[in-house]
Amino acid sequence: MIKLSVPHLAGNEKEYVDQAVESTWITPLGPWVDEFERRLGSFLGKGECAALSAGTAAIHLGLVMAGVKAGDEVICQSLTFSASCNPVVYLGAKPVFVDSEPRTWNLSPEILEEAIADRHRLTGRYPAAIVAVHLYGMPAMMDEINAVAARYGIPVVEDAAEALGSAYKGRKCGTLGLYGALSFNGNKIITTSGGGALVCPGPEEAKRVRFLATQAREDRPYYYHTVIGYNYRLSNVSAAIGCAQIEELPWRVERRRGIHAIYARELAGIDGVTVHSNPAPDFDSNFWLSTISLDPAKIARTPDQARMLLLEKGIETRLIWRPMHMQPVYSDAPFYGGGCSEEIFSRGLCLPSGSSLTDDEVAHVCAALKEIL
Repeated sequence: MIKLSVPHLAGNEKEYVDQAVESTWITPLGPWVDEFERRLGSFLGKGECAALSAGTAAIHLGLVMAGVKAGDEVICQSLTFSASCNPVVYLGAKPVFVDSEPRTWNLSPEILEEAIADRHRLTGRYPAAIVAVHLYGMPAMMDEINAVAARYGIPVVEDAAEALGSAYKGRKCGTLGLYGALSFNGNKIITTSGGGALVCPGPEEAKRVRFLATQAREDRPYYYHTVIGYNYRLSNVSAAIGCAQIEELPWRVERRRGIHAIYARELAGIDGVTVHSNPAPDFDSNFWLSTISLDPAKIARTPDQARMLLLEKGIETRLIWRPMHMQPVYSDAPFYGGGCSEEIFSRGLCLPSGSSLTDDEVAHVCAALKEIL
């Protein structure tokens, strides 16, 4: 079976985990957590990182730090995974979904501004925050999104869960909003077996995030709490894995880009198949997952039919994220759009992209695609 995106262990993971176990530091907090935060910050080159238990936790605390409260509205890209918007509901706030634009598949700056103006007209208030997503590693149009946000004084929380190593105009994704959320789930560019991080503007904000993520326990000789906290810190063992993984991060990013280049080259001759690629030099995706679109006017197979046929050949693929405004749980949430995210969902397919894939395996996927399409 050629899997979609499996963890790649090829470095010092076992050695570092053994050191953590031998030191008895296996709980949340510990020297490997500090080192992982340091290495992550060094890679990003900007901001201060707080290591957390999940990317979802990072988005949650990013919204907390941005000042989102119960009753607020938060704008979120509709074409995304549910973790981008579920934390809005955790806080008692309400998501407002905005459509994508076709170049990056991410938040449309034009529709974003229309939505902000309309929410103010309807409620008398501006949304409390904007969650901008870098889908499948492709950077969003952050300059335009940030410009819209700045006009209305709205903070941007950047969902870079899939975009570690991606860059926009030479700047690393995760450092382009007020806060940036990263994920180290098992299928990501690097993994801590599960985990995430919040990229903060500076050390004071990161200190506050770490405090909130450790049940908001005050520094006293007894348990004392003045605010509600969360059990969100990363374990020392998980951080040890992350330290080993990040040592090979540049290679992993370039490998995924190399896999995407093979797909782009090998599938270029199939009429009706488009490999989603960087739309301009400003965009430098890590291609966490390489994705294609099938034109129904030229390709007889639907993406789901292609998925099933490839599975019979031992190749795992996945349909594009189903937009949040099409999810039953968010059926009553406002949505602003023109059909872009629905079209991407109806045409898109994610291809195997794990760093450990060989060129021959990628070529095999391409041959199978050509055969069934």
